[in-house]
Amino acid sequence: MEAVERVLRSGRYILGEEVEAFEQEVAQRLDVEHALGVSSGTDALLVSLMALELGPGDEVITTAFSFVSTVECILRVGATPVFVDVDPATFNLDVAHVARAVSSRTRAVIPVHLFGHPVDVPRLRQQVGPEVAIVEDAAQAFGATQPNGKGDCAVGTLGNLGCFSFFPTKNLGGFGDGGLVVTSDAALASKLRSLRSHGAGEEKFLSVALGGNFRLDALQAALLRVRLGALGPSLERRRQIANGYGLAFAASGLVASDLVSPPRIGPGHGCNQYVVRVPGSVRADLQGYLHGRGIASAVYYPRGLHEQPMVRRLVPDLPELPHTEKACSEVLALPMHSRMGQGDVHLVVEAVQAFFDGRGP
Repeated sequence: MEAVERVLRSGRYILGEEVEAFEQEVAQRLDVEHALGVSSGTDALLVSLMALELGPGDEVITTAFSFVSTVECILRVGATPVFVDVDPATFNLDVAHVARAVSSRTRAVIPVHLFGHPVDVPRLRQQVGPEVAIVEDAAQAFGATQPNGKGDCAVGTLGNLGCFSFFPTKNLGGFGDGGLVVTSDAALASKLRSLRSHGAGEEKFLSVALGGNFRLDALQAALLRVRLGALGPSLERRRQIANGYGLAFAASGLVASDLVSPPRIGPGHGCNQYVVRVPGSVRADLQGYLHGRGIASAVYYPRGLHEQPMVRRLVPDLPELPHTEKACSEVLALPMHSRMGQGDVHLVVEAVQAFFDGRGP
């Protein structure tokens, strides 16, 4: 409330000192040269592709197992998405298959750090070479890290550009829409600042490029500054909960034909969601059973991007992606938030076990 009152008294509601302070604090935390607050995670991706000047004739390699904004932004700039199947263990873009998708038209690749699990960006760079831009979709992975030679680096800082979302359900969630682009490229940062404010030049009412209204509200920045300060313990608690799930499922007696839980969660995982696999033939029944016991669950994502009607209309020759399609039929996200106790974890696991023991419908 103090942060809200500070903004209201200032009379500055768009960009300004509050946003600049937030950008500086985030840049310091992530150890990156430039951080720019924008209006949403979707707009973070869009303005990044605009800054790279992607357009018709260009190809962008990405995953089909993601939220629609990942592909939507590629199509919005007129480029063509090229889908690569996922690694069935992590649900992330399978880096080993990326090199086969590179062509003379490839300008960028968008790896998605899905559910907070980091993609191996250094290995991805080896696959695509130095000329292809890497735009990290880290919407679900603020606070995640991965090794990079000299030590652990924040997800979003290993490619040319990193994009984050502050949608309320994210690890660093705001109180409305908001997003962030980070880069260590000064030239790209300058273009991003211009593009997020209608392509503004140095003079007032002078537009030097075709941009948009991608600015972050000062009120969101002020509230995010408060939440940023408490993020470390929250992320650590999420990792404890995720590993608590893993231990409880291992002790439950459930077999792989019933449920497959994620691998052990390491210290660099963002833990935005906790997603298991269950047979597609019973997933809807399991969801209904959990709902009846007051336990929420969700499917991320029931349909691959290559199967979205919008994509099918705009992109010819879409590939078959068997691992993506299997994941879409089997994934189920269980409750995950930093205020859960170990008793809550056991309540969920016991309910899942009861369903598969035959006490569910």
